[in-house]
Amino acid sequence: MSLVPKKDVDRIQFYENHIAPFTTNATAIGILASEATDLQTKTAAARAAFDARQAAQQAAEAATLAQRDAVDAMSNAGAALIEKIRAKAKQVGGNSVYTLAEIPAPATPGPIGPLGKPSDFVVTLDESGALHLKWKCTNPPAASGTFYQIWRRIGPAGEFAYLGGTGDKKLVDATVPAGASALTYQLQAVRSTAVGPWAQFNVNFGTGAGGAGIASVVETKVEPKIAA
Repeated sequence: MSLVPKKDVDRIQFYENHIAPFTTNATAIGILASEATDLQTKTAAARAAFDARQAAQQAAEAATLAQRDAVDAMSNAGAALIEKIRAKAKQVGGNSVYTLAEIPAPATPGPIGPLGKPSDFVVTLDESGALHLKWKCTNPPAASGTFYQIWRRIGPAGEFAYLGGTGDKKLVDATVPAGASALTYQLQAVRSTAVGPWAQFNVNFGTGAGGAGIASVVETKVEPKIAA
């Protein structure tokens, strides 16, 4: 372990604590009195420099906080004025108010592209018999609020029953009939009055290692579905 601490403040404190014994016992400990005095002068300068730096750091922190508060106050006031300008522009119509204020008029929203087709289906069968469905679907960036409608058919033929809708790209089907060997799901992305293409996939059930139930997926091509 080093005799003299490594941190500046601890090192300064170390020599401050040793100035007195070094000065009082200079000859007995093998140093000159002038050397002890020189160390005392340099230690005092180090303490003064450290204290000045501490004061500067505190001042900088205070200045940074003051700047942040000032910018926040400016931003809040500016945002309130911009909202009033927008309200006036809406009242007057056209872009004349925006031109006078020298701020850009809001862009006219363009049409949102078509919704995507669900794909990359993954299913997991849990111990309770519920089927966990997950999928991917690429939609336009502005297509917020998209949700997915899901239908299910038991067996290879028959009518589809509506399971419900979800805003997530996943669903837990806890109503899988006992003994079912195959299910068919149909999904469609929906947003407001826009709809995406249908996607259909079949789930086949089997037995895995140790007799555990497993489910596998086969995606199929599908024509537009008409709900029953």
